[in-house]
Amino acid sequence: MPPLELVDAAIERIERVDPALNAVVIRDFEGARRAASAPDLPNGPLRGVPFLLKDLGATQAGLPTYLGNRRLRDIDHRATTDTELGARFRRAGLVTLGKTNVPELGSSPTTQPSSFGPTHNPWDPTRSPAGSSGGAAAAVAAGLVPVAHANDGGGSIRLPASWCGLVGLKPSRGRLPWPEWIDRMTVELVVARSVRDAAVVLDATHGSVPADLYQLAPPAGSYLDELGRDTGALRVALLTDGGGYAVDAECVVAAEDAAVQLEGLGHHVEPVDGDVLFGGDGRINGSLWMAAIARHVDRLGELAGRPLTAEEVEPYNWAAAERHRSMPVGTWLAMQERQQDWARRALDWFARFDVLVSPTAGCPALPTDDLWPAPDRPWKIGETYGRVGRFTLPFNATGQPAISLPLHRTPGGLPVGVQLVAGIGREDLLLRLAARLEEARPWAEHRPPVHA
Repeated sequence: MPPLELVDAAIERIERVDPALNAVVIRDFEGARRAASAPDLPNGPLRGVPFLLKDLGATQAGLPTYLGNRRLRDIDHRATTDTELGARFRRAGLVTLGKTNVPELGSSPTTQPSSFGPTHNPWDPTRSPAGSSGGAAAAVAAGLVPVAHANDGGGSIRLPASWCGLVGLKPSRGRLPWPEWIDRMTVELVVARSVRDAAVVLDATHGSVPADLYQLAPPAGSYLDELGRDTGALRVALLTDGGGYAVDAECVVAAEDAAVQLEGLGHHVEPVDGDVLFGGDGRINGSLWMAAIARHVDRLGELAGRPLTAEEVEPYNWAAAERHRSMPVGTWLAMQERQQDWARRALDWFARFDVLVSPTAGCPALPTDDLWPAPDRPWKIGETYGRVGRFTLPFNATGQPAISLPLHRTPGGLPVGVQLVAGIGREDLLLRLAARLEEARPWAEHRPPVHA
């Protein structure tokens, strides 16, 4: 099918279905039609495929960049250049139709910003699609586009994939070009419907640039070619202990059932507790995440041309920034050192295994109404956020690759993701194993009630 026909078909789906989702909050349909019709549309491996950018992270020149913030929306702040990943999306032939909804600054595991309102989960529109790539996940799950840009600083690829029934691969730190201003916890890629689609996009975009702070050696070959290769017998750790946070029974069942599947494929599974990941200095990961919000709020002011006021920043982010803005530099550096030491110990522990299996989220998709911060004490919602992202954040701190697979469903039909984690640089192993699980427990026929 010619690129323009693909783009027009995606536009029709967005116009017809997105009013029920509120996933695509910035639209550039005419720009997409021009790009699809242009004789110089890059002849990359994804030429003409309709695509959506997340309104956070990778940018493309001329498109709005609001980061979910009301002030940047009101002044219509726009990107002046492509980031390296934004340029790679173009060179792959992807045609950007617009941008997806995000929580302000991507700081929460739900997508309900005051700037654009909540995105609805296509499996149950009363529930959240998670975050921060919730708009991207809702759009792909509902069939608006085949893949959509996403990034992950604490679970923001994997959690929406879990709640929306998708594949969400967080690559290793250094596998893709480093986001220009997002902290070192964050990496970028897409949410997708299949392991194959995730591998194809990774093939088209991977590789660092000389100025990147973190770099990895390139893979030996194509990630797509990994999908049919044997993994050999693997040492698998099974983690279902939330380390002080309650884990929903369906999420435990999902991980345990995946472990049974892996044993049936010839792998050795060993249950482990969460002490190394969640105990002691493991708590430093959440503390530094909150401290980073202060810098990100300052960044909003830089983009807006002046410092923002409390009325221009969402209460949760403003409260976090106020709590941490006065942190002495020495304290912040000491916390960074403790986190790095924790990551070293966690990686030493992980070396006993090839892969770790866990729930992706601590619970299935929650009602959106349960995820609004209380106006008088907005920081209290952090307890719920912590439960949602319990199993994802540690691997942003260690830099390991992780993938969420839609291997389970609740009795009510909600998707429940299972997370697989491998050693740094081992996306090849994750994709091989994920492809075997997809073959054993196919999910392609499952579609949400809201679907194009």
